[in-house]
Amino acid sequence: MALTRPAAVTDRFLERLVSRVPSTSGGTWKLTEVYTGEVLVELPQSTPADIEQAFATARAAQAEWSQWPLKKRLKVFKKFHSLVLKHNSTIVDLIQVESGKARRMAFEETLDIPMVAGYYIKRAPKVLAPKKHAGPVPMVSSSLETRQPKGVVGIIAPWNFPFATGISDAIPALIAGNGVVVKPDNKTALSPLYGIELLEQAGLPKGLFQVVCGEGPDVGPTLIDNANYVMFTGSTNTGRVIGERAGRNLIGACLELGGKNPMIVLPDANLDDVVKGALFGAFGNTGQICMHIERMYIHDTIYDDFKRRFVEATEALVVGAAYDFDPEVGSLVSVDHKDRVASHVEDAVAKGATVLTGGRELPEIGPAFYAPTILEGVTKEMLAGVGETFGPVVALHRYRTEDEAIALANDTDYGLNASVWGGDIDNAIRVGRRIHSGNVNINDILATAYASKGTPSGGVKQSGVGARHGDQGLLKYTDCQNVGILKKQVMGAPEGVPFEENVKQQIIGLRVMRKLGIR
Repeated sequence: MALTRPAAVTDRFLERLVSRVPSTSGGTWKLTEVYTGEVLVELPQSTPADIEQAFATARAAQAEWSQWPLKKRLKVFKKFHSLVLKHNSTIVDLIQVESGKARRMAFEETLDIPMVAGYYIKRAPKVLAPKKHAGPVPMVSSSLETRQPKGVVGIIAPWNFPFATGISDAIPALIAGNGVVVKPDNKTALSPLYGIELLEQAGLPKGLFQVVCGEGPDVGPTLIDNANYVMFTGSTNTGRVIGERAGRNLIGACLELGGKNPMIVLPDANLDDVVKGALFGAFGNTGQICMHIERMYIHDTIYDDFKRRFVEATEALVVGAAYDFDPEVGSLVSVDHKDRVASHVEDAVAKGATVLTGGRELPEIGPAFYAPTILEGVTKEMLAGVGETFGPVVALHRYRTEDEAIALANDTDYGLNASVWGGDIDNAIRVGRRIHSGNVNINDILATAYASKGTPSGGVKQSGVGARHGDQGLLKYTDCQNVGILKKQVMGAPEGVPFEENVKQQIIGLRVMRKLGIR
């Protein structure tokens, strides 16, 4: 039976969405339905001139938007929060159509938007409020810390979570008073385009949030050169290029990059819980999550039991192409990416690794499907041992001591996410804090850390710089303005007092203020 596209995703609807993309060249990119490979719509491709105009339009709108009282700006996001929930089914349809992910995962992706919006609606008034600090001279001087929007933020969003990253990263930037120009991946431009449409329905001024499309090398340089700040989620190699160009332009950049994320299972862990978590850690979003697990370190005393259970549970997963909630694992995003994942497995097997389950393509389901795969005997000489496979592939490893497990977990250039499982929570936390990673989850894979919107989330080592979420995720889109206030002219030596005497008085004053805890 042929797969039927969701009823909401009509040709007319798609044409309306892509009409937002500026393109004076007439060039297009064929955006396809991942499950079938059929062309959905011709996506316009933006030229450098189109990108410059997008920034000019956003900058003109931002000049007015930045003057709106924060309370008025937040009203837009309160309404947007409601619209995202109201139109959830359509958003999920778009995410599935363009990315091929299972509907369960597409739904979970949509939840990020109301969570981020809800957090900053509540938190922004306090974070962005002017803060008064003491001045150099007590009583007669003070300093006011104010937050000014940077201008227009450039966001480069990835294909694995197009709606969440394309829109969630824009929310704090807009709340802070900025304009935004987003470049989604060509493969997954539909859901962020719909998000912008919903934002404008909620009252966001038209022109403030622009979208440009094209391949990274064609679009990226002009976008970075016109932005006042850059937010990027993607590969480490591309992140280096973006960071270097942003540095030359003397603008800030937040870069969430790749990971080779480890999971440590301590001997007192509940294996029922671990197996359930491991399924999501390895195969959630078909392994296409920056924070997903690619390396599992299992204590020697429970290794064989875990391996048996995990393989059985993996083989019971429902893999399928459907616009309902039955499949647990969906497609990879493209045939090219499927081939890349397959090449990692083939390389590992050729160099001595063993496939415990999976290790094959699934053309009978769809053109970009690959079976959930568990490997054993993976070493650092293999592509799957050091590089980010970014697919439904995970390697199992034994260890004997905690120190050994921690050393193995840290034996990577990456440091984005880690997972530790154990019955003794305090001990699991101690182990987790020794792992060099920006995010660590105890008895969970990634959601607990990432969904804690009040805490900054980012990578260390080669997994990036900066963070999203928390106060830092809002303040990074602002410049701090220091307004110094002096009520009386007391900064110089009093008239008639020799400078040497003034020096003695200042030293005495500093000693007294230190003793009293004033300075």
